[in-house]
Amino acid sequence: MKKVLLEVCCGSADDVIEAWRAGADRVELNSDLFHGGLTPTVGALRVAKRETGMRIMTMVRPREGGFCYTDGEFATALEDARVLLDNGADGLVFGFLHENGTVDVERTGALADLALSRGKEAVFHRAIDVVPDWCEALDRLIALGVTRVLTSGQEPDVSLGTDTVREMIAYAAGRIEILPGAGITLRNMDRIISATGCDQIHLAAHRTLSDMSTSNNSAIFYGSCLYPPEDRFSVTDRDTVSKIAGRLKENLI
Repeated sequence: MKKVLLEVCCGSADDVIEAWRAGADRVELNSDLFHGGLTPTVGALRVAKRETGMRIMTMVRPREGGFCYTDGEFATALEDARVLLDNGADGLVFGFLHENGTVDVERTGALADLALSRGKEAVFHRAIDVVPDWCEALDRLIALGVTRVLTSGQEPDVSLGTDTVREMIAYAAGRIEILPGAGITLRNMDRIISATGCDQIHLAAHRTLSDMSTSNNSAIFYGSCLYPPEDRFSVTDRDTVSKIAGRLKENLI
């Protein structure tokens, strides 16, 4: 049976350490997995690298909710990418789309060139799963020299997208790596590998731990327990802030 590489999706340095201890081959390091994974801190990367020495792909995603970013968000992504590479990242994971869902070749190329110029890997994440034409998207990514694509086969769960993943692998024909992920478990892993013919998989596996430091006041909450819509995000209300600033300047408060 062929060797299948295991990549584990991690949300912290502790996650990486646990994945390393469990025998993972590679990890993808994020922050905020609740929102699908955002750019991790440099501290998390440095600790994870120091404690494990394993191959760490770092997410570069400046906010939740889509993949068409403002100029400021993209500038932030570039700065984060440089710092992450400077601090030991073995590859960058990113995805940039236009509003119509097609690959933003210019921005994708900038991140790919940054990683590849340092001998690191460039990985296009599951933004591929919302493009209107995955064949066209793969062609563009191949032309840019992107190392790998993470995909669920354009389905919510890769177990539903095995036919598409298999077609992607055949279409890529070794020109770009296809990494299936999303919903892979111990129970369905063998079937997904067999059905797709893949040589690597990406999965997340978590358990719940307790932190009793908040138990003195169970009425206090620090966040939301609602599942956020993937097509919305928050931005500062310029008008409201302008009004507040104006009031402060006029000493009306």
